[in-house]
Amino acid sequence: MSHSKKLLIASAIFGVIGVMMGAHMAGAGSYALRPIHAHVLVVGWLSLFSWSMFYKVYKPTNGLLTKLHVWTALIGAIGLNLGMYVFMLDVVPLPEVFSLIFYIVSGSVLAISFILFLILTIIQPDYDK
Repeated sequence: MSHSKKLLIASAIFGVIGVMMGAHMAGAGSYALRPIHAHVLVVGWLSLFSWSMFYKVYKPTNGLLTKLHVWTALIGAIGLNLGMYVFMLDVVPLPEVFSLIFYIVSGSVLAISFILFLILTIIQPDYDK
């Protein structure tokens, strides 16, 4: 499966989760999930979708940098949102330090993904010329 397709499928899954969370908040009249809902949609749906389109349009070579970017994007997006959910809502009986470290490490993996994407965009030739 292409990098573009992996990111697109993950983006669609995050989109469905985000819509379901929004519907739940509206129906319940509680906005406790608001920060998680925002991250699911911005990091999960929007970022992964835009990266998917980058891979579809520019077709960068399938090297180590692209593999690292895609996997850090997927792991970071899933981990950050899951870590945020577990840490903020305390739904899983884990020591607070464990959930906080999971949340921070996942966010760091996602930050690495953004840095790798910046490098990819800089080194990718522009085929419009």
